[in-house]
Amino acid sequence: MEEQQRARSHTVTTTSSSFAENFSTTSSSFAYDREFLRTPPGLLIIAEIVLGLLVWTLIAGTEYFRVPAFGWVMFVAVFYWVLTVFFLIVYITMTYTRIPQVPWTTVGLCFNGSACALYFSAAIVDASSVSPEKEGHNFNSWAASSFFAFLVTICYAGNTYFSFIAWRSRTAQ
Repeated sequence: MEEQQRARSHTVTTTSSSFAENFSTTSSSFAYDREFLRTPPGLLIIAEIVLGLLVWTLIAGTEYFRVPAFGWVMFVAVFYWVLTVFFLIVYITMTYTRIPQVPWTTVGLCFNGSACALYFSAAIVDASSVSPEKEGHNFNSWAASSFFAFLVTICYAGNTYFSFIAWRSRTAQ
């Protein structure tokens, strides 16, 4: 019986490592492209985020729900603001290099083109809905949001141009 007990015994080897060894990040596992922010598309994305934030916060700080047209402006402004922040993170972290199955130049062109068109329509709706007679105390915020909406439209148009150039050079290869 004692021999059976010995045959059943197992050797256990224990190893340990420090927290820093397990959770340290190396430059190969986490890429950061800070030079992207210095390129024209990077600067335009930053401008889109800042100006887009101004558009929807200027409207959200008012009683915009009393004018139904501002619902469309809010939808476009918040929707494209969130997606633009997402794309900024994708470009800064170089996630696009880790997911080569996605045609990023085509996605960027479609995103920027649709953002330009829909933001232009939202800016027109925003400008045409601003009236001092409707809600006098909201007039300045709505007028400012209209101005910034047109500026964001120009930024998206610029990024659409750069996306088109990148897309055309990629499809020519």
